[in-house]
Amino acid sequence: MGVTVAIDCMGGDHGPVVTVPAALSFLRSHPAVHAILVGREESLTPLLGTALAEFGPRIRLHHASEVVDMDEPPASAMRSKKDSSMRVAVDLVKSGEAAAAVSAGNTGALMAISRFVLKMLPGIDRPAISSILPTLRGHTYVLDLGANVDCSAEHLLQFGIMGSMLVAAVDHVERPRVGLLNIGEEAIKGNEIVKQAGELLRGSGLNFYGNVEGDDIYKGTADVVVCDGFVGNVALKTSEGLAQMLSTFLREEFGRNFLTKLMALVAMPVLKKFKHRVDHRRYNGAVLLGLRGVVVKSHGSADSFAFEQAIARAVDAAGNQLIERISRKMASMSEVAA
Repeated sequence: MGVTVAIDCMGGDHGPVVTVPAALSFLRSHPAVHAILVGREESLTPLLGTALAEFGPRIRLHHASEVVDMDEPPASAMRSKKDSSMRVAVDLVKSGEAAAAVSAGNTGALMAISRFVLKMLPGIDRPAISSILPTLRGHTYVLDLGANVDCSAEHLLQFGIMGSMLVAAVDHVERPRVGLLNIGEEAIKGNEIVKQAGELLRGSGLNFYGNVEGDDIYKGTADVVVCDGFVGNVALKTSEGLAQMLSTFLREEFGRNFLTKLMALVAMPVLKKFKHRVDHRRYNGAVLLGLRGVVVKSHGSADSFAFEQAIARAVDAAGNQLIERISRKMASMSEVAA
């Protein structure tokens, strides 16, 4: 897949010591991909070793003199740090030098910079953060996960369209099932905005499953689960906390005494498979949907393995023409409405 990805190497809790090894590892396993490593050359060069010679034209450095701090206000990052690694990576997408950008930096700043630089697609009012959660059937995409705390019914409809196009692009599902997160399956349940959104989704031409409840997310009832950013972020953080709690409980119980430690050794193959299935690092990488370019947000605390998954999300989205798919769908729905 001949995709060029711009990587903000300075963002996140760990910066280049994580992002650079992740980029090199991804390039080794994806020989058709090119990478532009964005950041301070003096910080990146020592970590590259022989990579520039190894990958040749498939990799290059792009110096950026500034870094957006993890707690920096988005307005400040936009106004005063125009040469930040984050801003430069997004600029490379706008100029066409890169097909996608990846950053583990400040979420608010990345969203603000991306929206300012790339602008919104026609028919889309707000960008949404979409990420993957594991299910009994595989995985599902949930949006919005925090970009929009307050949403109208029209915004939720747009989220459904963008999420559906994302699944169609990267999972090659022709008509993904779209569910609307609610407090009950019945159409009469929920607040007025959610009920209005349900009506819009039913008439949208999407493969609308209907209302889904919180437990449906992990059952895999729908391929796409739509909600506002407040609900989505609470659901995501609750899920992460539950996974950490269960992992801690298992370690505590197996470590109680000699017998339980012996049982842990016997159960080790099962425990390793369990850990693999619930490993949140495998699902790292949230796509900022609705922009005129592909931007992926990695978790700030991601290690190299997790950051590599975020790069993979960006390459998949760009290589499978996500932006073009959303644009065509919005245009077709506008024609029907007219």
